[in-house]
Amino acid sequence: MIAYEKADPSYSLEGKTAIITGGAAGIGFATAEFFAEKGVNLILADLNKDACGKAKALGAKNIGIAGNVCDAAYRTSVIEAGVKAFGKIDILVNSAGIVALEKAETLSEDFWNRTISINLTASFMMAQTFGSYLIGHKLPGSIVNMASQAGTIALDKHVAYCASKGGIIAMTKVLAMEWGKYGIRVNCVSPTVVLTELGRKAWDGPVGDALKKEIPAERFAEPDEIAGVIAFLCSKAASMITGHDLLIDGGYTIK
Repeated sequence: MIAYEKADPSYSLEGKTAIITGGAAGIGFATAEFFAEKGVNLILADLNKDACGKAKALGAKNIGIAGNVCDAAYRTSVIEAGVKAFGKIDILVNSAGIVALEKAETLSEDFWNRTISINLTASFMMAQTFGSYLIGHKLPGSIVNMASQAGTIALDKHVAYCASKGGIIAMTKVLAMEWGKYGIRVNCVSPTVVLTELGRKAWDGPVGDALKKEIPAERFAEPDEIAGVIAFLCSKAASMITGHDLLIDGGYTIK
């Protein structure tokens, strides 16, 4: 059962411990920064060899573990290192992912498989590893998966990405249904274009300007706007929210 927890007006996460995959850059690192401000112990899991340095920059107690989330042994090591460092883990944010922009008729099988493997399969397997830890120790917890507006609508040249993110949304709902009885909440967020370093490079110019005109908010999202929603979903204020896909798209998908 997911227990009732009286909402805290500050949305406090003080003393919680979170694993963030893809945590050394982009939305993952923005989430880590936001969590650090709220007193969360951090485990940053990332391919970036400086994952440890990125974690320590947000607090000496934090840890970073460089490796590939597609690897089963690595996923287990992340859980074990977090428990050893902090006693327990409360939160998983699945933020690692890639995107390939290619027409459906020319997209290679290799890149299709790579996109599904990193975006969807690795996210599920990390959630399974984390969920099994919580269930085995009879602990409640929260998982937030990184979906996308591309999981709800069709985007040109995004066939593999759309498929992977649609899968994230479906996976989130099933995990929420199965794991609610263990006190585990599972949600996902679906951003529009986010102005990370890569996002700015990809969408700076006429194509980005044209897309912004189709968004009721008339702009793209900043990384901390996504991080703030993730923090809310992990807080007591969201104790009755599970299996939800929260669109953070400035209204783009309402049309």
